[in-house]
Amino acid sequence: MYWNDHDMNGWDWFAMSIGTVLLWALLITVAVLLFRTFNRTPEPPHRETPHRESPERLLAERFARGEIDEEEYRRRLAVLRADGIGLIEH
Repeated sequence: MYWNDHDMNGWDWFAMSIGTVLLWALLITVAVLLFRTFNRTPEPPHRETPHRESPERLLAERFARGEIDEEEYRRRLAVLRADGIGLIEH
């Protein structure tokens, strides 16, 4: 039944060594992948980027909240309109 009289030649040792290394590499890879899969934190839902408001609208909101007075509002609004910045919609 034993054709080599229980002896292993060089190729048998080589094949067994490579097989053992490949087996351990496979087991470690599976363990790492399972660990990473089960320890993954859930990603937050994707949200759209907030819509940027125009500078004129932001200035009007500050005026409405009372952060700036009417004089400062009109002065800043005139600057925005003179530069053309307030006309840009994002």
